Amino acid sequence: MVDIFDRLRKNPGPLGQFADYAEGYFVFPKLEGKIGPRMIFQGKEVIFWSANDYLGLCNHPEVLEADAKAAAEYGMFYPMGARAMSGETDQHQLLEKELADFVKMEAAYLLNFGYQGMVSTVDALTSRHDVIVYDSDAHACIVDGVRLHVGKSFMYRHNDLESLEKNLIRATKVAEASGGGILVITEGVFGMSGMQGKVKEITDLKDKYNFRLLVDDAHGFGTLGKTGAGAGEEQGCQDKIDVYFSTFAKSMAGFGAFIAGDADIIRILKYNLRSQIYAKSLTMPMVIGGRKRLELLRTRPEIKAKLWENVGKLQNGLKARGYNLGNTNTCVTPVFMKGTTVEATLLVKDLRENYGIFTSVVIYPVIPKGNILLRLIPTASHTDAEIDETLEAFDAISEKLSSGHYKKMEEEMNLVYKES
Repeated sequence: MVDIFDRLRKNPGPLGQFADYAEGYFVFPKLEGKIGPRMIFQGKEVIFWSANDYLGLCNHPEVLEADAKAAAEYGMFYPMGARAMSGETDQHQLLEKELADFVKMEAAYLLNFGYQGMVSTVDALTSRHDVIVYDSDAHACIVDGVRLHVGKSFMYRHNDLESLEKNLIRATKVAEASGGGILVITEGVFGMSGMQGKVKEITDLKDKYNFRLLVDDAHGFGTLGKTGAGAGEEQGCQDKIDVYFSTFAKSMAGFGAFIAGDADIIRILKYNLRSQIYAKSLTMPMVIGGRKRLELLRTRPEIKAKLWENVGKLQNGLKARGYNLGNTNTCVTPVFMKGTTVEATLLVKDLRENYGIFTSVVIYPVIPKGNILLRLIPTASHTDAEIDETLEAFDAISEKLSSGHYKKMEEEMNLVYKES
């Protein structure tokens, strides 16, 4: 028998192994100042491309005023208790009604946090007799929801309809034998690649297979569709989505989340979501502040227009310089490069310290060996000057990468990283 703590010390996990040298820089980076296009990192100002504040609402004066007034009137803890026990208010119900109307669904229900909310939604929707079919690139919150599922689950290749159909055939056989049903889960926008999920094509398969569809639209809500109602609106199939999910942590610049769908199903979920029944109600400042944020999404289309103007300038500028952005068709802007993990580390450090550009970096095992992914999230708050400065910086570090500059540094510093 082993001591649990001894095992943890020997194997601290895929991220934990880097804690000694990466914490506070590559992992848990310390950023100071107001959230916006420019922040302070390691004592220096950087152009910040890693916030998900798509619409720039974090510091919008009307949002700040609404948050402050609600906090002054109610404090940061009201209402106390869970919604089911003592945490229900008119404001919660009003926000739910407004959210349902915005995404063109019959009803909505507030969730305290997106991650736990999605895990609990997957759990509440399915029984041990049901089968879950989900995309291989699904967010961790979906994966963890599937992990809780005691029935069968099948994973299909990312955005691959042929693979989805093969797994639907398998799922149908299992469900018919068990007396259960099928839940398909996809994302409206995949946060790493920026690709929209094939929501329309998936809903078209409902004529052939009997399943219900859950869509995680965290990155699509507020950014896609004519009104900002998300990927379903963008693809013309919002009415075919059975349960719609989104977080407030991106376009809404806050915390919390919601699910929406048919009124009777949302009511059933409301009475069965363990992460909500056994957790404190969403606080009043976020509920009242959320209503103000949603009002701006509804009434200020120029904010989303500015976001997409900046997306176009950044992505077109990168493409014109020959960078590989993959197949993104959303605001998420991935830049794929070739290089080792050590080269990625040196490149990002150079980009942050010498060029004043802060981006997220993704390496193996999230992506294949020999690849580097720099992910940029443009917002409505970025300026043309900041976009131009970023493009120039990318040209500089790309030239260094292709010329072997970082490889030489790796050899001189005798840096070793085992990609296993």
